[in-house]
Amino acid sequence: MEISAKEQLVYDVLNGLEIEYKLFRHEAVFTVEAAADLDRRIGVKICKNLFLSSRHNTEFFLLTMPGDKKFNTGKVSKYLGVPRMTFADASNMEEFLNVTPGSVTPLGLINDKYGKVRFLIDREVLEMEKISVHPCVNTATVLINTKDLLEKVLPHCGHDYTVVEF
Repeated sequence: MEISAKEQLVYDVLNGLEIEYKLFRHEAVFTVEAAADLDRRIGVKICKNLFLSSRHNTEFFLLTMPGDKKFNTGKVSKYLGVPRMTFADASNMEEFLNVTPGSVTPLGLINDKYGKVRFLIDREVLEMEKISVHPCVNTATVLINTKDLLEKVLPHCGHDYTVVEF
């Protein structure tokens, strides 16, 4: 199977940072529901990753939260003090994270060279030892330690994170 350049970049970064990961190849998945079987096989609680923006596309956010938790735009907007938050469009997704719909992942922050995207992580995800995320494509999933994401990957790409609770 041929690996795209954006996927290979993720593996190069993980390997360069000496992060252990387990790779799973699968059919393309576009929703949390479609990934349920895969996550049972991997053995971790599924997370959803949402790419959001302010109403006027001046601020961008990547939110990682438990897959079974209901997302409420109003609550997140109020929590962050950002009026009228909405889902960002595919062109911004590609421009900032180099991902397409269905492939949103915190590993996409590797591609956010100018720090335009603010990473938000739900408190419940912080309590997970491991997290499964796409390597910028939705035909593969990598299982990594949550601590490695926060303490190695994010600093490597110049990002911090904001813990959210709602």
